[in-house]
Amino acid sequence: MGTLLITNATIINRDKAFVGHVLVEGEIIKEVSSIPINTIPDATIDASGLLLFPGVIDDHVHFRTPGLTYKGDIESESRAAIAGGITSFMDMPNVIPPTTTIQNLEQKFELAHQQSWANYSFYFGATNKNLEEVKKINPANVCGLKIFMGSSTGNMLVDSEKALSGIFAESPVLVAVHCEDEATIIENTRRAVLKFGDAIPLHQHPVIRNADACYKSSSKAVELATKYNSRLHVLHVSTEKELSLFRNDISLENKRITAEVCVHHLRFSDLDYEQRGTLIKWNPAIKSTNDRYWLIEAVKKNVIDVVATDHAPHTFEEKQNPYLKCPSGSPMVQHSLVLMLEMVKLGIFTYNQVVDKMCHAPAKLFRIKKRGFIEPGFYADLVLVDPNQPHQISRENILYKCGWSPLIGDRFTHKVATTIVNGATVYNNGIFFKKPVMNLEFGEFITV
Repeated sequence: MGTLLITNATIINRDKAFVGHVLVEGEIIKEVSSIPINTIPDATIDASGLLLFPGVIDDHVHFRTPGLTYKGDIESESRAAIAGGITSFMDMPNVIPPTTTIQNLEQKFELAHQQSWANYSFYFGATNKNLEEVKKINPANVCGLKIFMGSSTGNMLVDSEKALSGIFAESPVLVAVHCEDEATIIENTRRAVLKFGDAIPLHQHPVIRNADACYKSSSKAVELATKYNSRLHVLHVSTEKELSLFRNDISLENKRITAEVCVHHLRFSDLDYEQRGTLIKWNPAIKSTNDRYWLIEAVKKNVIDVVATDHAPHTFEEKQNPYLKCPSGSPMVQHSLVLMLEMVKLGIFTYNQVVDKMCHAPAKLFRIKKRGFIEPGFYADLVLVDPNQPHQISRENILYKCGWSPLIGDRFTHKVATTIVNGATVYNNGIFFKKPVMNLEFGEFITV
């Protein structure tokens, strides 16, 4: 792969921003300097006027391989992720067959090795009956154990008290949880059907999957994690009420209980259902403007640790179904970084906050080896962004296999120019190059 020199970039890393230069040798960052690096590289990128970020690590995607590949697949969705500045992803287990056995996990790794444009790892899926398989998980290549404590896409609900206790007590990896109380959702759905029949309007979604359903389940997960001293990661937090469950008075490296928010819960509120309809139907539901405000504040104050996507493509036809038959989830990986950078443009976040929550924090939280930072000795997962390249999201420039986005028509000022994975330039101004497939490495987090 030779050497690559990136010059004159505005480097955003570890709460600093400075114009500097980065030398890459093979897969690894060799030198980072604010003064010119004296070398003759094999290739040079003049990054004048561009921002240089560590590659985004998305800890929450549904790439639909295997079994649901008519919606998306590892090849198509990781390619879209690369164009969006995501260089590493962690994929969920609710596929067909579900990733709930070691055999199915190994098959999924083989498929990713053949198809992925980005670094990857997979969550193992918990069920009411697979604790013995859970015990076989190798922490070196599995990012976490996913529990659905509320049903969503797929049928992987874990509702047995005995199973939950066993999982929290004996999981060899971090436990990542979808938290919505099933009984509350069932009762709220029953009431909605009595009131509206089959024609439930979409604005009822956050009423059916309300804050109480989220808090009841999240607090139960926190209680179990506290009892068994488990490492718990609560996924896609969507309410102000849940924020009381998390702390910001200790460092991320020392937290046993952590939280994620997804970009759509920072971008949208229930006021957007009228215009965007089922395209913004997610589980958990997008809720009030008050919830969105406090989620943003929680990101700023380190109550929430990670910003991710919950990228979950469905066909456009599926999303046109009436409420009870419309699947939840939408594609986001191609646009999550520019969406967050637009919030910087609006004065909501800073560049450093975006890098911390999308790059640094996932690496720390999941104890990923040598990724998530622009530092010597780390893998060269890097993203160059043009902060002055206005563009509009349209069907013509969407790379998702499903061919649509809830952001169609929206304009952004920042645009991903170049994505580098393991030292290889895989995307540059709309052109893709050879994909450098590699497993994501897990282990003790070490700062070089």
